[in-house]
Amino acid sequence: MHKILFVCHGSICRSPMAKYVFQDMVDKRGISQDFYIDCAAMTYEEIGNPVYPPTRQVLNAHGINCDGYAARHIRKDEYGEFDYIIGMDAENMHDLAYEFGPDKDDKIYRLLDFTDRPRDIDDPWYTRKFDVCYEDVLRGCEGLLKHLGY
Repeated sequence: MHKILFVCHGSICRSPMAKYVFQDMVDKRGISQDFYIDCAAMTYEEIGNPVYPPTRQVLNAHGINCDGYAARHIRKDEYGEFDYIIGMDAENMHDLAYEFGPDKDDKIYRLLDFTDRPRDIDDPWYTRKFDVCYEDVLRGCEGLLKHLGY
């Protein structure tokens, strides 16, 4: 089983978007039994909050449900629990290095590292470009799935 943790700043936009997009992909391929997928925040400011409404609207427009979600903070012990810990931007990567120390098991990546155009995914909280974020997340999730051999 592949255990994947998506991470972003507050876990109300990018990381839940990645969680639900990736879950939708594996569900549609009939391989969901091969995956455990979760997401978490690097900060505490949004803990307990649902998916941010514009993110929810984009997901819903693509037929993806994110009901019942509540943001949570990452835990130090999760480095040992997950096979892949995937941040969205350089700030997340810096915070993950601070949280976990050296990535001795080579499991921490940015989502777009799995594409032919590795880069940060801009935070739509600030850019207001939720559709652009969705397209980046979709490309990254497709690349991750390919990386995993599916």
